[in-house]
Amino acid sequence: MSSRLRALPLLALLTSGACTETPKLDPKDQAEGLYIRGNSEYLQGNFDAALKSFDEMKGLMPADPRLPAARGEVLLSMSRLEEASKEFEAALRLEPKRSTNWSRLGFIQAQLGKADEARKSLQKALELHPRDFNALEQLGELAEERGDHDDAVARLTQAAEAAPDASKADLTLRAVEILTTQGRQEDALVLLRKATAQGLSSPELLTALGDAEVRAGRLPEAATAYQEAAKKSPKDPTLWELVGEIQLKLGKRDEALAAYRESLKVKDRAIVHVALARAHLAAEDKAAAEWELQKALESVSGSDVREMQEVAGLLTTLGRKPDALRILTSLGSEPGHAKDVELQLATARLARDLKDTATVQAACARVALASTDGGVAKCP
Repeated sequence: MSSRLRALPLLALLTSGACTETPKLDPKDQAEGLYIRGNSEYLQGNFDAALKSFDEMKGLMPADPRLPAARGEVLLSMSRLEEASKEFEAALRLEPKRSTNWSRLGFIQAQLGKADEARKSLQKALELHPRDFNALEQLGELAEERGDHDDAVARLTQAAEAAPDASKADLTLRAVEILTTQGRQEDALVLLRKATAQGLSSPELLTALGDAEVRAGRLPEAATAYQEAAKKSPKDPTLWELVGEIQLKLGKRDEALAAYRESLKVKDRAIVHVALARAHLAAEDKAAAEWELQKALESVSGSDVREMQEVAGLLTTLGRKPDALRILTSLGSEPGHAKDVELQLATARLARDLKDTATVQAACARVALASTDGGVAKCP
């Protein structure tokens, strides 16, 4: 008998003796796998699949204290607030000393308009974990809703200090917004300076600092803030434009021109070419101004009212009033701009200079319709 034939009965014997039953998983291990899968689905935004995994887990380990909190997070993300509230209440019965459960419940209660209950839950969260920035933030929002602006600012500032780096700037800006709305410009500036001194440097925060410095009349500091914001926001051309405007006001022409050119590197915009042209005119360089005018005409979008008015103004300055009037007339005749009184008045004044009676009458008719006083005193 060949060796191959002798091997066949042996193989058959080994095969027949092999275990054919699927090994049973430990229910605890299986439940853990479902918990991990549910969290993965949740993080991917697959909320229904996440709930399904957690429901399967509940069939295996119904007393697992993590389950109601996990379900609550998913339901909260689905804006199913009443159901989420019940889940976190259940989670607290199992884990009453878990601060996150109190914090989440307080947040949901606030969204449901249960302000008193929310404050109690959030205070409980802070008793267990004083640096729970979510609880601090929500307490700040509740304070603002009831008109306690000082408490709101204090809570949001505390939240910013306790929050992860990614959230610090946004929380600080929320506090700044409250101060600014209340007319407390100096306090807002102090808070912004403190935040940047501590290393916060998001484009939004630096831009807010620049705005605050402008309101305080501190133009050099504003230019520095805007410039730093521009470096961190490479797709925003307006920040470099602001730097240019401020440097011109400070008499720093070279720095202004450099800033405007940085803005054009980000996006070629007519309004920046106009600004450059005016800077050249101030230096009595008409040839350079006319070159920038041409670049402005080539890049004008036609949809931005301010941009079109600036281009028209430059055309007027450079002796091309008929071209300027054509732009203003076209812009002012569009339905969306018919009630723009300043635009219509500018059109009427330029038309009067050019003795274009029909255009003066058309623009003044629009002023009359848009003005509460009929526009009689204003229109030429």
